[in-house]
Amino acid sequence: DREFNLSFKYANNAIKTSKYNIFTFLPLNLFEQFQRLANAYFVFLLILQLIPAISSLSWFTTVVPLLLVLCMTLAKDGSDDINRHKNDRQVNNRRVDVLIDGKLKSEKWMNVQVGDIIKLENNQFVTVRIETNLKVKQALTVTGDMGDDIDTLAAFTGEVHCEAPNNRLDKFTGTLSVQGAAYALDNERIILRGCTLRNTEWCFGLVLFGGPDTKLMQNSGKSTFKRTSIDHLMNVLVLFIFGLLALMCTALAIGNSIWEHQEGTSFTAFLPRQEGANADFSSFLSFWSYVIILNTVVPISLYVSVEILRLGNSYYIDWDRKMYHTKSDIPAQARTTTLNEELGQIKYIFSDKTGTLTQNIMVFNRCSINGKSYGEVVDFSGQRVEITEKTEKVDFSWNPLADPKFCFHDHSLIEAVKQGSREVKAFFRLLALCHTVMPEEKREGELFYQAQSPDEGALVTAARNFGFVFRGRTPDTISVVEMGISTAYQLLAVLDFNNVRKRMSVIVRSPDGRLTLYCKGADTIIYERLHPSCSKLMEVTTDHLNEYAGEGLRTLALAYKDLDEAEFEVWKVRHHEASTTMEDREAKLDAIYEDIEKDLMLIGATAVEDKLQDGVPQTIEQLSKADIKIWVLTGDKQETAENIGYSCNMLQEEMTEVFVVAADTAEGVRQELV
Repeated sequence: DREFNLSFKYANNAIKTSKYNIFTFLPLNLFEQFQRLANAYFVFLLILQLIPAISSLSWFTTVVPLLLVLCMTLAKDGSDDINRHKNDRQVNNRRVDVLIDGKLKSEKWMNVQVGDIIKLENNQFVTVRIETNLKVKQALTVTGDMGDDIDTLAAFTGEVHCEAPNNRLDKFTGTLSVQGAAYALDNERIILRGCTLRNTEWCFGLVLFGGPDTKLMQNSGKSTFKRTSIDHLMNVLVLFIFGLLALMCTALAIGNSIWEHQEGTSFTAFLPRQEGANADFSSFLSFWSYVIILNTVVPISLYVSVEILRLGNSYYIDWDRKMYHTKSDIPAQARTTTLNEELGQIKYIFSDKTGTLTQNIMVFNRCSINGKSYGEVVDFSGQRVEITEKTEKVDFSWNPLADPKFCFHDHSLIEAVKQGSREVKAFFRLLALCHTVMPEEKREGELFYQAQSPDEGALVTAARNFGFVFRGRTPDTISVVEMGISTAYQLLAVLDFNNVRKRMSVIVRSPDGRLTLYCKGADTIIYERLHPSCSKLMEVTTDHLNEYAGEGLRTLALAYKDLDEAEFEVWKVRHHEASTTMEDREAKLDAIYEDIEKDLMLIGATAVEDKLQDGVPQTIEQLSKADIKIWVLTGDKQETAENIGYSCNMLQEEMTEVFVVAADTAEGVRQELV
């Protein structure tokens, strides 16, 4: 109801990053410029030069350089603001489909209002702060066929994923790629602005905030460096120069006074004093005359030099070939001439690891199955061989559904699969069933996986290539092709992953009627829930996990549990009650999950590699030389984090001792740091 929403006087969605308009440019810019002490000084000097009793120089000797400086700064600031206006117009005039009077109509972004429902297409920029539900929303089985005909029903059968610089979210499959966006997250919703919709054909979103009320605009205003950063330092410098000038003029005025008292009367016959004037008054006037004469002590050209340097440095950034990204054909672009000095103020860099330091492209690298480690290549003598581009790859041509991009080098694992190893089959069956990946098959046999996280995509792809192909899902089934045989598992429950549980599970019924719970998650969490009979296997697997973590790999432990039919029926009733309660639903569900995720049987562990982006070690090394402190956030195990720290030059070999803060409370951390 647009008319009703207008009564609340919400901010419109027009973006305004420019500082001036055609009427305010001249007065506001001049006001800013005269906040510079040197400019104000030369205006004061001009006033002095208009007094005949003081001035010994023509007024235009001050006006000309002052106007030159003011005009150059006006031109530069005007050019910067024109570019801001162009960028604002580009964003404000983007088109989007808005649901108005029950129909989708094309609107400009600046006309979008709070309360509107908008439809976003794949690769479309999000220029408003919207909300979209991240939970899986699917039509009921009995009405599922209607989804193709009813837009509003189909709108909520898909899923959306936001992959942000500082967060990895779950429970969804598409990707919203955040590019410098500000966002807020609670248990089930994400609020977005400044994103691009990725890997999702379309989705609907509700507009929560617009224009200046969005966090993107608020944060950009707060985080922007003040223009007076360098100007402030120059003002301090000019103050010192003023002090020096005042001392010089005072000394000369005192000298003039002494001379007037001792020798001045001898010259009155040639230079008669004005009526009422005396030696002291003459010294007072001479003080201001010396201020005019010595005006070159205050360097008005300093500002000209600074403006030229700012302009030149901005062009150097644009022209820097080392900052040009060849793959995307994107050069560096300085959107303001003061960017260089703003970068020079940085003392701390706070970054996450995944997707920032790393490529966020996961590759299945190693695994441990029933106490045996796979993924290494050894020669005939049993010595480990370094894997290179020339190393022979495993041939997956026997599998018509294999991903041709998948690469693995340990032939012993594929042999174990072909020989029908029960443990290996259980390992890959778990990877094919326990996940939230969504498949897309545009052509027969050409599968594309949309994963909530690159880790899941890598693991499901690995299972696919080793003969356990996840083919599709419905609300109550999972279709898998196991070694060429199509199999459908009945999906009975999904025990969601969250940052507290650090694991996810699925309960499925196999075609032969057997009930099984499959679980994957952090090794420390899985180990707490293992059956005592797994103690020896756990020790061996732990050694493998430590080895993988030492190589900088991301690890997960895998386990399963065969369920009794009667036990599951009782649990199912309790689960339904918890999932439909209106109070403390999440807490009650977690408690229900805990009851069934116990006495698990360990299968093994996985290790995936997230390679560093090109140039990361060299960049961090250069930043460290600039005495910039760098903090990197990661959820990896300590061993993995330390290994990544060394590989990206965060940690150096000459560091004799790495200080580890292990406390998990504010007071504990404070005590460890003392």
